[in-house]
Amino acid sequence: MRIPVPDEILPASALGRVHCVGIGGAGISAIARIMAAQGVPVTGSDDHDTPFLPALRELGVTCHLGYDAAHVGDADTLVVTTAAREDNPEVLEARRRGLRILPRSAGLAAVMAGSRVLAVAGTHGKTTTTGLLTSALLAAGVDPSYAVGGVLTATGRNADAGSDDLFVAEADESDGAFLVYRPHAAIVTNVEADHLDNWGTEEAYHRAFDDFADTVDREGFLVCVVDDPGAALLAGRARAAGLEVVTVGESDDADLRIEGLTLDGSTSVCRVRRDGAELGELRLRIPGRHYVLDAVAALAMGLRLGCAFDDLVAGLGAFTGTGRRMELKGEVGGVRVYDSYAHHPVEIRGDLEAARALAGEGRVVAAFQPHLVSRTRIFGEAMGVALGAADEVVVLDVYVAREEPDPAVTGRLVADSVPLPAAQVAYVDGLPSAARALADRARPGDLVITLGAGDITGVGPQVLDLLGGA
Repeated sequence: MRIPVPDEILPASALGRVHCVGIGGAGISAIARIMAAQGVPVTGSDDHDTPFLPALRELGVTCHLGYDAAHVGDADTLVVTTAAREDNPEVLEARRRGLRILPRSAGLAAVMAGSRVLAVAGTHGKTTTTGLLTSALLAAGVDPSYAVGGVLTATGRNADAGSDDLFVAEADESDGAFLVYRPHAAIVTNVEADHLDNWGTEEAYHRAFDDFADTVDREGFLVCVVDDPGAALLAGRARAAGLEVVTVGESDDADLRIEGLTLDGSTSVCRVRRDGAELGELRLRIPGRHYVLDAVAALAMGLRLGCAFDDLVAGLGAFTGTGRRMELKGEVGGVRVYDSYAHHPVEIRGDLEAARALAGEGRVVAAFQPHLVSRTRIFGEAMGVALGAADEVVVLDVYVAREEPDPAVTGRLVADSVPLPAAQVAYVDGLPSAARALADRARPGDLVITLGAGDITGVGPQVLDLLGGA
């Protein structure tokens, strides 16, 4: 559902009683949590229970299961998820009563009012980078508010209201939300076409990031990971427009450069130089080159804000991830099971590279659930090619989410594109079949990883049960 952003976004304290439609999602639950911490009366509804709801209930937030007009109660304002359908009874009731209705982006802008916003954007890596930046700032003695698209393992939460004036926010480009926030400073991890169901063309998608850079405070700055071609081009255009830009990466011309990168199992180590002078070592407890680049972007922002290098790298080194980003679900019989949100070819490739480092002498057995019909239509073949980095692959059908199914676009498109022998690729129907296929293929020493933005996250525990004989 598309809800227009109002011309004036009021601070959360001026919204009255707020009801959140889709409160179980990562984005809306974060908004609700911070509103509750700010003393705003909040309720919400979702069509199913999620891991974010228990923590909200502990704060006294009423969370209804199922959508019903009666749940709106005496609310003055609705904050609505983009996943809501046009016939959602709570939105229809709010419209009938003439209530204020805000999209997720405006709801987040309302809780950020009065803060210096540090926005984290990019096609890939937003959640991890937001978590890394939050962890680094906390270790440096800063107490920011934050809203992340996943649960930080360090805090067990996806949002908090801090005591300082900084607000770290994941800035989502999928529906244009990142154009609303007017940040003091921003990170762009990469720019590679995605969400073309919304943007239409690759050119329009890239222009949206130019527009995002234009929203950054002229007294602030932009951090770009210039190893990515799209982010490098953005950095050049932003500098030409008069914005201060800090570049990071392995590239020779990066302002903050990493050298000597070593990936060893779950550990990543590199040296960091700024303008040619070595600052010191960065040691991470998360695997994969892409996560190192995310960490260095967070480091660059912390340094530019005046935080000490040693404090920042200590916070980055303590970071163990966010939910659904290379998340270890458990180990049975010498088989480790991980789960990751990867749903774009680049993300699949990066997480399988990390999985390979973690697996050591073992094999990588991957299951993938394509997300969105439109994305699969455009990137399905590339998804399959990226999955070829695994030793065994299981592919499910498309998780359609907010779109209508298309019989011409199925997971078969992905499975048929995997460049492995047919015996090493399975196309299955449903989560239980995927769990069984993974358990049948896995052997001691292997690493099993489930990939996708849909409900495939539930497969990992099923695999562990099957391996354990449950």
